[in-house]
Amino acid sequence: MILLFLEKNARIGEVRRNIQQRCAMRVIEPSFSIKGQVDARQILKNIEEAGRICYKSENLITEDSAEKFIGHIIARGHESVIEHEKITALIICDRGVTHEIVRHRIASYSQESTRYCNYSKNKFGNEITFIKPYFWAEDSDKYKLWLETMGTIEKSYMQLLELGATPEEARSILPNSLKTEIVVTMNLREWRHFFKLRTHEASHPQMREIARPMLDHFKQILPVVFDDIEY
Repeated sequence: MILLFLEKNARIGEVRRNIQQRCAMRVIEPSFSIKGQVDARQILKNIEEAGRICYKSENLITEDSAEKFIGHIIARGHESVIEHEKITALIICDRGVTHEIVRHRIASYSQESTRYCNYSKNKFGNEITFIKPYFWAEDSDKYKLWLETMGTIEKSYMQLLELGATPEEARSILPNSLKTEIVVTMNLREWRHFFKLRTHEASHPQMREIARPMLDHFKQILPVVFDDIEY
C-alpha cells in the first residue's frame, strides 16, 4: 500500500515537471504605475478655484490656501468638488481582479483584449503570463496544483491556435489567473470610493494586494485627498 502511494506521488511529480518543461508560461506578481505627470500643486489649486465658486470666496485664495480648503470640504463631505480632477493608472493584475475593478462605473477603462491578443506571437514571448496567487506558498500542494493547471491551459490554448482556432475562440479556456493590463482613469472622488471598498478586509485578497499599495502611493501624491482612508 505504501509502495503504491509512493509510486503515485512520483508519477504526479513527473507529470508536473514535464508540464513545466514543455510550457513557456510566465508567472508574475501584480503591479501598477501612474500614467503621466501628476502635478499635485496644480490639481489642488484647480480644485480650490472650483470649490470657492460655491461660496464666492475667491478673494481668500493664497499661495498655500488650497490644502486647508480641500481638507475642510472633504471633512464636510462636500466631495463633488474633487471630481474636477482625475488620475490615470496602469494596473497589471489577473482578469478576476479586473472583473471587480470595472464595476466602478464612473471611470474610463482600456484593457488588454483576449479577442485580439494572440499569445503565441513573438511580442508575447510565445507564452501566456499568469498572475501568481500570493495566498499560496510556492512549496504548497495548492500552488503546485495551480501551476500544473496553468501549464495545461497554456498547452491547450496553443494547440487550439495550431488547429485553426482564432484568439477570440481559444480564449474561452483562459482562466481568471490570466495576466491582463488595464488603464484606469477616475476622478478623485471615485478613487476615494474605490479605495474605501477595495482596501477593506472584506474585499478579495488579490484585490487588496493591488489596491492597498496603490492607496499608499496616492497618499504620497495627494495626502490631503487620501490620508483619511485607512485599512
